[in-house]
Amino acid sequence: MRIVLAANPEADQPWVADAAAGLAKQTGGTVAVVAVDEVELERLTSVPRAVFAERAERAATAAVDRLAAAGIEAARTVLAGRALDRILAFADEQEADLIVVGSSTRPKVAERLLGSVPLDLIKRSPRPVVVVTHPQST
Repeated sequence: MRIVLAANPEADQPWVADAAAGLAKQTGGTVAVVAVDEVELERLTSVPRAVFAERAERAATAAVDRLAAAGIEAARTVLAGRALDRILAFADEQEADLIVVGSSTRPKVAERLLGSVPLDLIKRSPRPVVVVTHPQST
């Protein structure tokens, strides 16, 4: 099984990497981690793209480190652009069987206005998407 873990640059979600590690162990699968800087047009941001890219880099590295601690070797990729489109394209490139993503960290009002990457992945992905919630929110 080829698993794509979409790391969230806006929040530390170690339980998502733990879930991907568990799936990889159970299935003998591989994991590819992707984080997207979420900048569509740099001229519309209030800070340089490098700030967003650094957040994405930290998120991807944290996920890979967490997977490594669980005994799972994972590749790490950081991409620029709109998260939904880039994650879907990356999953296609990886010929992924599954996408694993954490639940949205946006407040409900922001989610209504800006959308939710996990929900949009479920709607648009041709492959299964597992949305992992915080362990204490169940």
